[in-house]
Amino acid sequence: MSNDTKENTCEAATTNTKNIKVGVLGATGTVGQRFLTLLTDHPWFFVHALGASPRSAGKPYAKAVQWKQTTPIPTNVADMIVNECKPEHFLDCQIIFSGLDADVAGEIEAAFRSSDLAVFSNARNFRRDPHVPLIVPLVNPSHFSIIPQQQTLQNPPLKKGFIITNANCSTTGLVVPLCALEKAFGPIECVLVTTMQAISGAGYPGVPSLDILDNIVPYISGEEEKMEWETLKILGGISESEQQPPDGGQSAKLLSFDMHARYPLRVSASCNRVPVIDGHTECVSVRFTRRPPPSPQQVREALNTFTSEVQILGCPSAPRKAIVVHEEADRPQPRLDRYFQNGASVSVGRVRQCQVLDIKFVALSNNVSIGAATSSIMNAELAVVKGVVES
Repeated sequence: MSNDTKENTCEAATTNTKNIKVGVLGATGTVGQRFLTLLTDHPWFFVHALGASPRSAGKPYAKAVQWKQTTPIPTNVADMIVNECKPEHFLDCQIIFSGLDADVAGEIEAAFRSSDLAVFSNARNFRRDPHVPLIVPLVNPSHFSIIPQQQTLQNPPLKKGFIITNANCSTTGLVVPLCALEKAFGPIECVLVTTMQAISGAGYPGVPSLDILDNIVPYISGEEEKMEWETLKILGGISESEQQPPDGGQSAKLLSFDMHARYPLRVSASCNRVPVIDGHTECVSVRFTRRPPPSPQQVREALNTFTSEVQILGCPSAPRKAIVVHEEADRPQPRLDRYFQNGASVSVGRVRQCQVLDIKFVALSNNVSIGAATSSIMNAELAVVKGVVES
């Protein structure tokens, strides 16, 4: 993309995307609260409707929520009446952000899609769906290309409705540096990752204090499996093949996610819960297909110069730098680095040679920002810029 094209795209986005009405589902939960803090001063989006459980419906938001953020409840939503999570209350919205728990998200998000609403979900329910993109905005916005097929395959076909999911918080912090390394040095053969995950990732009220204080819990249900297969879907390609529809009708060429489109990447994850409030830390070792592998300094340079499409297109929530490389021997650290660039980037440090594989490093991501609400908001911004959502 030329510089003129980039400038024209950014100018068009800024000019045409004011006052886009958005709704937030699960607005009283921790992810929903984070959505509202991030949307308060958003230059394109404004909160038009809030959804939560029936016990919260009918109440002003300030009376329905147990606010757990470090900033006050945004004044623009404090007196807004909370609705049940039913599409009829959100039909004026152009974008729906879902911070719903997985226990209820599936049916609700499907109902919103069927009502021709664009849903950007933080829940896991549709991540494995073969027609739903799993998008980390700093990594794979090209997967938006499957949205028209998702709409066509609904019964009846949709004009505006779809579901886009963002990845698990621990996966997000891993795939951003992996994408940068693949872009610079070609295929990665295998990855070993050990996580130290913050308690906020478990939601509220989360892990009991007697389990986590003065302790490390070396098990998070389903987390290791998520990291291992989500990484493949995100870094994989999209291919076209002849497929028979489920109803037995005429076969047609359909797009599908090819989790081994470019290389047979293997990922092994070990996930741990640690007594940190926000910020997932990951110790990562990688082996490249390329021989000889890149040096630690080459890896640092590749990470430091990595730029994503969401930055190039001028999306307002995109960080100035996708990856922040630390030269200090003891960084990154959650307490020091999790809120840099409003938590929208990934911090990497301790890049060094690995005696078993090729290169090892430490990655830190803010699990409630880039690992959750911020990614959904960036995905929505990308959808607006790409014309997937009309501004």
